[in-house]
Amino acid sequence: MAEATLRTAPLDKARVLQWLQTYGVYAGVAALLVVNTVITPHFLSAENFRTQAVQVAPVIIVALGMALVIGTEGVDLSVGAVMALAASVTALYLGYGLLPALLVVALFAAAVGLANGALVALVGVQPIVATLALMVGGRGLALVLLPQLEDLRNPSLASLGSGDFLGIPYLILIAAVLAVLVAFVVRRTTFGRQLLAIGDSRPAAQLAGLPVRRVLIVVYVVCALLAAVAGVLATARLQAGDPTSLGNLMELSAITAVVVGGTPLTGGRVNIAGTVAGAVLIQLLTATLIKHDLPPSWTQIAQAIVIVAAVYAARGRGKR
Repeated sequence: MAEATLRTAPLDKARVLQWLQTYGVYAGVAALLVVNTVITPHFLSAENFRTQAVQVAPVIIVALGMALVIGTEGVDLSVGAVMALAASVTALYLGYGLLPALLVVALFAAAVGLANGALVALVGVQPIVATLALMVGGRGLALVLLPQLEDLRNPSLASLGSGDFLGIPYLILIAAVLAVLVAFVVRRTTFGRQLLAIGDSRPAAQLAGLPVRRVLIVVYVVCALLAAVAGVLATARLQAGDPTSLGNLMELSAITAVVVGGTPLTGGRVNIAGTVAGAVLIQLLTATLIKHDLPPSWTQIAQAIVIVAAVYAARGRGKR
């Protein structure tokens, strides 16, 4: 009898870990919703849900790009700097019109992504080192272009930041459309299968004749472009170009959302639905602590606990 108990205990633990890996993030979101419904006044109001969704939209967009990079067994630490660069470039070129400014932002972001991808895919630099260099350099360039906060008064930009369609803010719609698009690319396209194969085993992907270098470069460019989109949307919402603080620690929030959402740092898998849920979980956790007058330091501690729990649950998950 004792021997049978010893045999089933590891199995039960494995099942629990598997359940946490698959559904833990959704259970966490549900638990926070229930807790806030009980202890937070006016939590169920439509205005509160709208506010939470608008605040989390940029994090979701950045996390989508980060999930693609992590799926290749990489990481991109430059996303916050790209957001700051997008704010600076938007402020500088907005006088020519919103569309020209957005095109210039896209060019700057693509250049950063191309540099990251080239360093990783062509030069062979470790992703954390390559993107760390662009994180520092990109933030510095943003501050050179726009040394201080600048108020922006542009009707088109204001509409993008505060407008809505059928009552749904543009920020939420854009984040939702991008999430669906990225999920489709990962699950239904040749590019998505190549991306996952590279993350599963780059040497095997090379032996199979896959365009490893090209895919890696495209992934880093896409990640930078998504970060730029988030930067423009955040700038539009604030109605100000703020390269000093915009995007600060965004790379950590994005990585947290991806890891908590079930995408392993070892690559080979990308969970887009989980990534979105992970971003929502972090947003709800932060909002809960703020609404109950706890200092920001507690938010950081809570996020650290969530990260440790997610990494623990991911043990043994590995690659596909």
